[in-house]
Amino acid sequence: MPSETLPDPQKLRKMVIGPSGKWFDLNLKELWEHRELLWMLAMREVQLRYRQTFLGVTWVILQPLLTTVVFTLIFGQLMKAPSENINYSLFTFSGLLPWNIFSQSLQRSSDSLTKDLRLITKIFFPRIILPVSEALSTLVDFLVSLVVLVILLLANRMPFSLNLLIIPVLVVFVLMLSVGVGIIFAALNVYYRDFSYALPFIIQVWMFASPLAYSAKLIPAAWSWIYDLNPIVGLINGFRWAFFTTIDFPLQSLVYSITASCVIFVVGLFIFNRLERSFADYI
Repeated sequence: MPSETLPDPQKLRKMVIGPSGKWFDLNLKELWEHRELLWMLAMREVQLRYRQTFLGVTWVILQPLLTTVVFTLIFGQLMKAPSENINYSLFTFSGLLPWNIFSQSLQRSSDSLTKDLRLITKIFFPRIILPVSEALSTLVDFLVSLVVLVILLLANRMPFSLNLLIIPVLVVFVLMLSVGVGIIFAALNVYYRDFSYALPFIIQVWMFASPLAYSAKLIPAAWSWIYDLNPIVGLINGFRWAFFTTIDFPLQSLVYSITASCVIFVVGLFIFNRLERSFADYI
């Protein structure tokens, strides 16, 4: 038997994967090539979230409904918080839609790298896929809550308008904002786990600094421009404008929120890109 000929070592191809030397490097072609992985990870997160739960996906409905009941009793009935002449429960529930996307995406994306450390250390793929897939998985919860809100609006005989067409656009900016903040915390959490402990407190403070249980009109006019610097304010106001025809279009706060979402998203990508090169060493 003739001996098997070994390939010439000089002709073997060798690919070395290393960090980019650029200050900002977002390879969109590479992300597109890994789109199936992004979809698979997002669906995996949805399936794992409600696995071995007695109520299953019913929790998606119960969580915003229970929060609405608590806000209605405390802020609506006891504190008489203004709701712009709209049923207080509907007013609160509509604000919780964008807030839940933001808060849940931020929480889940912030610990996505440490949670999937085996993937990071074993195989190569764009690391940004992990936090983005966590954020996208929240859209399932959002769609279920959206259907519940539509049913509640129909039950209360609330009119609909073409303003609803802006909702997909607002969802995109909410995701940009949550991913931008989330990937900053995800990257920093690799080096210092303190950020994972600080984030729940930050989200809680952020919630009360946002117009969920009260109307943004409660803020004095002289301070409204400062309040509108909170990037989620305009997006919450935009959602309510889309659902309720009696609410004025929140031009100023919406411009602030869209601008801030884009800026935070770009800054988040920049920070993530600079820290990504040493994730596998520290995680």
